[in-house]
Amino acid sequence: MPLKNLIHRYGVVAMVLHWTMAVCFVGQIGIGIAMTILPLTDPLTFPLYQTHKSLGIMLFGLAVLRLVWRLADAPPALPPQLPLWQVRASKAVHFGLYACFIVMPSLGWVIVSASPYGIPTYFFGLVELPHLGFVVASPAKQSLGDMASFAHWFLAWVVSLMILGHIGAALWHHFWLGDDVLRRMLPGRPRRISP
Repeated sequence: MPLKNLIHRYGVVAMVLHWTMAVCFVGQIGIGIAMTILPLTDPLTFPLYQTHKSLGIMLFGLAVLRLVWRLADAPPALPPQLPLWQVRASKAVHFGLYACFIVMPSLGWVIVSASPYGIPTYFFGLVELPHLGFVVASPAKQSLGDMASFAHWFLAWVVSLMILGHIGAALWHHFWLGDDVLRRMLPGRPRRISP
């Protein structure tokens, strides 16, 4: 089967990183909502916060790895018939997602460092992540924490909307346009491109 007649897919590494990040983010949203609804005295609250922080650290690492991998292993080209605005929108959403997945955990680190509780962060109970010294020592620590908390919350909504748009666009391409945009990120055997 000649290569020129096959769908150009993302590689296995890119697919694993993409879907792992997707599952982790959905988990983050659920945990984030649950931990803020529960009272601080609830026995589930502390474990939920620690899991949320651990997943945040993991998402940060995965986002950096995904970005490096994307620079090293170019993604498959979009279908040539796509209008320019769709190509630009796709690139803007991808850039926005990478930026948010790096900025949001960084803001979380500021929030934890500014917290008056001083609770340490353990990456899945294994390694302690130190608080940010410049935040801890800042006389405006409370303000820094408040600003970071608002920005973290705001970006959670922004990322959620971008992901919904990303999913909607992929499904629209797959079911309405019938092209291979979605299939590029799905595992499976190579398939001939429709003429």
